[in-house]
Amino acid sequence: MTLETLAPADDLDADAFDDSVLDALAADDYVFKVWGGDWCIDCQRQLPEFGAALAAAGVPDDRIESFPVTKGPGGKEGELVEAYEIGLIPTVVVESPEGEEVARFVEEEAVSIAEYLADRLADVEATA
Repeated sequence: MTLETLAPADDLDADAFDDSVLDALAADDYVFKVWGGDWCIDCQRQLPEFGAALAAAGVPDDRIESFPVTKGPGGKEGELVEAYEIGLIPTVVVESPEGEEVARFVEEEAVSIAEYLADRLADVEATA
């Protein structure tokens, strides 16, 4: 099962994103773990743009892991949902190459997923 909504939006390229956002996403070999559902309205609205941002930043496919989520009687179900405490989607967890969580986006913020994570990753870089 794949997460089709993470496919990059066709109408967005690198010019659609601030350079600082692309630089932050591309830095430090971060791994992006994305939970979502193709049935989810929030995912349909947000993930294509995030996929386009990852593509524009040149993040290779081997550093993007997608985890399709389904609705179950007890809440969200899918691979690693319990391990990562996924309750709302989309959720994006950014990990260092060593597997340490450095940033997390959950469901909705005032800015796009890419901008939100770029801000958090810039903070990580500043304290490194």
